[in-house]
Amino acid sequence: MPRRVVIIVLDSVGIGELPDAGDYGDLGSDTLGNLARQRGGLNLPNLEKLGLGTIHSITGVPAALNPEGCFGKMAERSRGKDTTSGHWEIAGVILEKALPTFPQGFPREFIKGYEAAIGRKVMGNEVASGTEIIQRLGEEHVRTGMPIVYTSADSVFQVAAHEEIIPLPELMRICQIARTMLKDELQVGRVIARPFLGEVGNFYRTPNRHDFALEPPQKILFEYVQEHGLEVCAVGKINDIYAGRGVTDHVTSKGNMESVDKTLDYMAKVEKGLIMTNLVDFDMIYGHRNDVVGYARALEEFDSRLPEIYAALRSEDMLVITADHGCDPTMPSTDHSREYVPLLVCGPALKKGINLGVRSSFADLGATVAEYLEAEPLINGNSFYTLIKKEGL
Repeated sequence: MPRRVVIIVLDSVGIGELPDAGDYGDLGSDTLGNLARQRGGLNLPNLEKLGLGTIHSITGVPAALNPEGCFGKMAERSRGKDTTSGHWEIAGVILEKALPTFPQGFPREFIKGYEAAIGRKVMGNEVASGTEIIQRLGEEHVRTGMPIVYTSADSVFQVAAHEEIIPLPELMRICQIARTMLKDELQVGRVIARPFLGEVGNFYRTPNRHDFALEPPQKILFEYVQEHGLEVCAVGKINDIYAGRGVTDHVTSKGNMESVDKTLDYMAKVEKGLIMTNLVDFDMIYGHRNDVVGYARALEEFDSRLPEIYAALRSEDMLVITADHGCDPTMPSTDHSREYVPLLVCGPALKKGINLGVRSSFADLGATVAEYLEAEPLINGNSFYTLIKKEGL
């Protein structure tokens, strides 16, 4: 039977600070560990069986005596701690220099040029929470029609606009202009369109977000897989993160559970290749808002869906559950955190209970997927397939 790999990225579900966390102001960060301690324990029986509690101490998730999956954790070699660098590294791209961030906002000269290019004045140009800034500046935006520009600790240029004031096609146009203008030392990882609706005092973001991602600087896993004649299907913001490179089909989604549904849809029809999903709610809704209760609930909700995913696995499938960075909701900061990410791998044709240790790069996962799918090897990463391969396969 043809082989398939399903990768589910639990966006921001880190598993303990990296050795260089202090360089990023993230000492003490431990998304899963701190969350579980503050919550008084997590109820994740299916992740527990795979070996999650065997990787790291997590209150309520004990180490499994006989893990049903292979387990370990991965360190990010790239500089940075954002969505782009984490996902790119999974796909084999390691950044020696972090993508630029703008803690004081973007240079005034750039903003002036941007305003001239889009034919509108803008407001904001500051570091802000996306949900907070639309409440604070939304009324003035509606009155003036000026789009709200803001950034965060990540390498992003974000533009928020009320859909009834700046229609979606126009918002996408002005974001695309920003993407083409942000070059060299201003070359952020993503330009993000952040549409919203509602009235004063009750503005809310809509699901019509779109990411205009920087093109990866080298060939990525998806392209190797596609060139081997296999499908590459992307769920959620995966297609945007990789700028569509190597993707043969993609679907958007509105939240974690719809993303799981659409992953299952692909598993029902895709015959061979790679399915990759990002579950963004952990990061966007809970991590960045320091919502401990919501984050814990979302993890437990995902855990409850795992039996459906297991049931959809075919005899030659590999399921991988991992993350792209941390975003510890128990820390004073609302930013991403520089952490290890969990690595859980299982499948009917794979060994169980193998300790994969501490991988020196997220690219080890990409290298393993390429080898499993018999695609051309990646430039970066050390495959661990031989560790989990059953005899005779």
